[in-house]
Amino acid sequence: MTDLDPILALWREADAAGTDYVLATVVAVEGSAYRRPGANMLLAGDGRRTGTVSGGCLEADVAKRAWWLTKNGPVVERFSTVEEDGDRPYGSGCGGVVYLLLERSRTAAPVLAALQAAFTRRIPLAIVTVLEGPRIGERAIAGEVVELTRRIPSSDGFEAAASDALDSLAHLALEKGTSMERRIAVDGASTRVWADYRPARPALWLFGAGDDAKPLVRFARELGWFVSVADGRSHLAARDRFPTADEVRVLDLRDAPGSGLAAFDLGATDAAVLMSHSFEQDSRILASLLSRGSPPAYIGVLGPQRRTREMLAEAARLLHLPADERRVEQWLDAIHAPTGLDVGAETPAAIALSILAEIQQTLQHGSGAPLRVVRVHRLEAAHR
Repeated sequence: MTDLDPILALWREADAAGTDYVLATVVAVEGSAYRRPGANMLLAGDGRRTGTVSGGCLEADVAKRAWWLTKNGPVVERFSTVEEDGDRPYGSGCGGVVYLLLERSRTAAPVLAALQAAFTRRIPLAIVTVLEGPRIGERAIAGEVVELTRRIPSSDGFEAAASDALDSLAHLALEKGTSMERRIAVDGASTRVWADYRPARPALWLFGAGDDAKPLVRFARELGWFVSVADGRSHLAARDRFPTADEVRVLDLRDAPGSGLAAFDLGATDAAVLMSHSFEQDSRILASLLSRGSPPAYIGVLGPQRRTREMLAEAARLLHLPADERRVEQWLDAIHAPTGLDVGAETPAAIALSILAEIQQTLQHGSGAPLRVVRVHRLEAAHR
């Protein structure tokens, strides 16, 4: 869902060393493309690079051309993933054209700093960028990581009306939670601008620090998610068992349900998975999650549904609520139990894959259907 982690790491190193760099951002695609608008790649002056703007078709070409293309400032450049003289509209390969905004550190640094702050604090951000004319690279950024919406690089002579339009679009994208493209008047000309909405970094809260949690932590970190592992058993909730997790905590199960997770910064777009294999611990955590005013978007429970029903009844008792069948069924409908998709998983790694696949599907509102079926349906709909 995000590959910002390695990009920001390379940026911090280049910035600390005073090394120039080029940030490449996908701003539009035509035809089929591996990456969508918003995808980034960072090229450091010492030859290192991270991130992708295609499936491997374009990265070497971008790295070769980016430095001389940006010698006079930011540019939007067209890159084809295919041969231009192919028989098909876009030839072979991915079959598409990608438009990249290429810029050096002068204009990229404030954007990367804002992305770093939003990534660390796990909050959303909206970045509006001018993509045409002499003002390419002029920006407005909106979000809690900036005190006020600000323009970058604040070039001289930028019209107040255009500045206000950028600011308004940044706030609109943040409010709507979606990226969008518009045309506004800049220097008297209709100019294309693009609002890039960046949602909060996803977080996975794992309650249970057994060995089967290890691949789940590893896979989630590969996806760039914030990962927290918690367990009431201190010998399991140990940092040396989960070196890649963002945090590892020992739960105090003496806390009253509903307050036991007060110190956890669970967001409404996060995911929580209960896999402690302890009925008492899972029941108390489930009670705490269900009693929150804004529960996580995904709550998954490992194990058979019969056990989850019993835990829900216990959770109701702990919350001093009637443990009637109707309440249990309502709660059961709101969670994922058993957690995961049916992919024939048996080993811990395969089970972790099935769980993460369902979380990804839920958070991104995917269908879960095979892509060959989804694409056929889209083509049929396009030709109706």
